[in-house]
Amino acid sequence: MGQKQANELGLFDMSGNVREWVQDCYSVSYDGAPSDGRAWEEGNCVRRVIRSGSWYGKPSYIRSANRFWYATYFHNNNLGFRLARTIQD
Repeated sequence: MGQKQANELGLFDMSGNVREWVQDCYSVSYDGAPSDGRAWEEGNCVRRVIRSGSWYGKPSYIRSANRFWYATYFHNNNLGFRLARTIQD
């Protein structure tokens, strides 16, 4: 872990492994999305946003800007979530 450079948010190792559930409800566009960094929890919340790509997908999908959705009940072996926390120096 941490063998590559951090991204612009100071986070390491954010791409690959599994597609990641995020807190946002899915919407076709960003019209009406919160502009302060909060999760978008209005709209069709049966569909939740998935980010990035996985070991199973095409290399071009392995980027955090890759955004699509799955129904909340969906599961498979290349879908998960990421826990993150700040480590004190």
